[in-house]
Amino acid sequence: MIILGRFIVNRVFSMGITLLLVITITFALMHAIPGGPFTREKALPPAVMKALEAKFNLDQPLWRQYVDYLGGVIKGDLGPSFQRTGVTVNKLIEEGFPISAKIGGLSVLLVLILGVPIGIISALKQNKWQDQLAMFLATLGVTIPSFVLGTLIIYIFSAKLGWLPSYGLKSWKHYIGPVIALGGFSLSFVARLTRSSMLEVLQQDYIRTARAKGLSEFVVVGKHALKNALIPVVTYVGPLVAAILTGSFVVEKIFAIPGMGKHFVESVGNRDYTVLMGITIFYAIFLVVMVLLVDITYGLIDPRIKMDE
Repeated sequence: MIILGRFIVNRVFSMGITLLLVITITFALMHAIPGGPFTREKALPPAVMKALEAKFNLDQPLWRQYVDYLGGVIKGDLGPSFQRTGVTVNKLIEEGFPISAKIGGLSVLLVLILGVPIGIISALKQNKWQDQLAMFLATLGVTIPSFVLGTLIIYIFSAKLGWLPSYGLKSWKHYIGPVIALGGFSLSFVARLTRSSMLEVLQQDYIRTARAKGLSEFVVVGKHALKNALIPVVTYVGPLVAAILTGSFVVEKIFAIPGMGKHFVESVGNRDYTVLMGITIFYAIFLVVMVLLVDITYGLIDPRIKMDE
């Protein structure tokens, strides 16, 4: 427990440094872009521009804006949206994250329920037709980007066949397209990763010893091989969960889903600094937390991995 506590404290400290760097770099990049959130094709009157900048403290020196923003982040206040009157970034995340998380959660389940078993079966049936078919489909899935897959789903199953809705989330059918488009690449990657990891583990001496003792293949694979084979998969799934649950920007835009991805894309086009930074910070926090959970999970999967190492 002492080692685990020390490990968590050290990781929380490093997470804080990471988040500080993310905030600093994102803030600097936002203000390095030419123009501003109130730049228009038809320039606003100088008095109006001056009033808007004063309202959002953009008339302050850059270092002062950074200190004020950092203080707000520490308090959990990500500031107001520059483009949406009376709407805060916290409110946008509060509204968008549950939608993104629902689609992302279903995508993660799809990846784990299908990707891991396909990889295991493919490894156990190495070079047989099951392995060749699974790896052909997995290779195809890895090479097709999510936005291409999403577009194909809309074109074939929505426009041509009329089986699936092309936008929104009104019924269970609306989730099929976005979930497949969002999880397609990861499912294929997890299947390939599980297969290669399982093949490597099955060649280890302790697996040969277990088989020599007369243990059933189910026990050998399920009890001895699977835990070690899943370590690379867990490494990948941690950041994957953070990326998927916070929303796929492109997939949500293609299927017109009002999640965090939609807000992020719109904030880039509108140069809505606070929304763009807020979603980036939220994703960064989610990511470092998932990485921490992955490291803790290592010790649960394989007792040989020690926290103090």
